[in-house]
Amino acid sequence: QVQLVESGGGLVQAGGSLRLSCAASGRTFNNYVMGWFRQALGKEREFVAAIRWSVGSTYYVDSVKGRFTISRDNAKNTVYLQMNNLKPEDTAVYYCAAGTIYGTRHWRDFVSWGQGTQVTVSS
Repeated sequence: QVQLVESGGGLVQAGGSLRLSCAASGRTFNNYVMGWFRQALGKEREFVAAIRWSVGSTYYVDSVKGRFTISRDNAKNTVYLQMNNLKPEDTAVYYCAAGTIYGTRHWRDFVSWGQGTQVTVSS
């Protein structure tokens, strides 16, 4: 059974940085796509970024391109989301997710989810 555990959230001022981690366990992830989603209070869950574990190819939502970077560490079975130049509109609960469809941005295509970590950006 896939288990995903996020960490690294917190409170940061606008313009600051945070790095989120997602520790993955329960199976081999070479055939998986790992994604980050976020959900702000009162809003729908939104795709942020994803990475194909086997080759490291990535894609992002336009609003975070140039500011966020998704990566993975094979040895640690961990996926990261480096977030720079944070803005108040980035405030949300961030979720790590695992699926098998590369290129999708829809949360329903991801089958395993972590519990989420809160990111709050103050202005």
